[in-house]
Amino acid sequence: MKDAAREGAYTAREKCIALSHEIHDHPELAWEEHRACGWVGDALADAGYAVESGAAGLDTALVATRGSGDLVVGVCAEYDALPEIGHACGHNVIAGAAVAAAYALAPVADELGITVKVFGTPAEESGGGKVYLLERGAFAGTHAAMMVHPSPYEQVAHKALAIADMDFTFTGRTAHAAMAPELGVNAGDAVTVAQVAIGLMRQHIKPGERVHGIVTRGGEAPNIVPGEAALSYYVRSPTLEDLLVLRERVERCAEGAATATGCALEVSSPSRSYSHFRNDDDMVALYRRNAEAAGRAFPELTAEQRAKAGSTDMANVSLELPAIHPMLGIECGGSVNHTPEFAAWCARPDADRAVVEGGVAMAWTIADMAADAALRARLVAS
Repeated sequence: MKDAAREGAYTAREKCIALSHEIHDHPELAWEEHRACGWVGDALADAGYAVESGAAGLDTALVATRGSGDLVVGVCAEYDALPEIGHACGHNVIAGAAVAAAYALAPVADELGITVKVFGTPAEESGGGKVYLLERGAFAGTHAAMMVHPSPYEQVAHKALAIADMDFTFTGRTAHAAMAPELGVNAGDAVTVAQVAIGLMRQHIKPGERVHGIVTRGGEAPNIVPGEAALSYYVRSPTLEDLLVLRERVERCAEGAATATGCALEVSSPSRSYSHFRNDDDMVALYRRNAEAAGRAFPELTAEQRAKAGSTDMANVSLELPAIHPMLGIECGGSVNHTPEFAAWCARPDADRAVVEGGVAMAWTIADMAADAALRARLVAS
């Protein structure tokens, strides 16, 4: 069955790579991935999957199903891009690999006694598509889930920080900056005070925590006292519990800035919070063995590399059902995710190889999960 699965993936190799390149060449932001979602759905339909578009009421989400076994395993595809720099996190590779896994499993799903579900998940970079899918029941009845993600280095057990976004809008009063500055209440000053307070607070946060943000509105002209100014910040912690504490501390910095300058403050969070990641150890072990058999290698990571972590809404899935999120190391010229340089590497031959090998590794892992009686029983009972 593994030979048949590999043949299924390699037969569709050019289709999966072309899909990856098409998504890469037409980047779409969170909740706007209409073309990418459609292309993924069409490829899955060609593989014999029943495709539900607009899953869970989300225009750019889908769930594709094949097989009727009692073990239900999900493979997640992402396809949203980043503002200005496109597919600098390689979500085109993620989508291509998910479709490759789907093609690999199509001819063997019934023999394995599994139901395969491919989830097209929008808005991972900003918005939390998987969180909405969880909340609206799209993952109900799924016993385990997985995805792969391109990175500067290969890694099997994913580390992710819990994350929340925070938007701060300060409202003061405009005035002529030269003729009557005394009549103004400077919202730009509130932004400055908040950033200084947050910067000083960073000296006293826990190891592994992160606070970072940008000014999204600073004023209209140098000769106008800004009547409104705004910040957008992300806060990250190793656990959801720590995240709540850090988030409150950051909000207090903004409140202090508002008090100091006499501005009003509005706080909002446009996206759902993401949790820390819980790896399923059995699935991790199976994936590593199968990834190595598929051609991947896991060099020893440095302490610095092991300490690095981003955030993902797949982490929320991992708290609800057994899951893994391995990283696919690709040649990237020393660049890192979320840079224009990394975006360019995500449509080159090594990324194309990762599409197919990542898909095969996931498919073989699922085959082993189905064949392991003890693991299968645990997953079905979960």
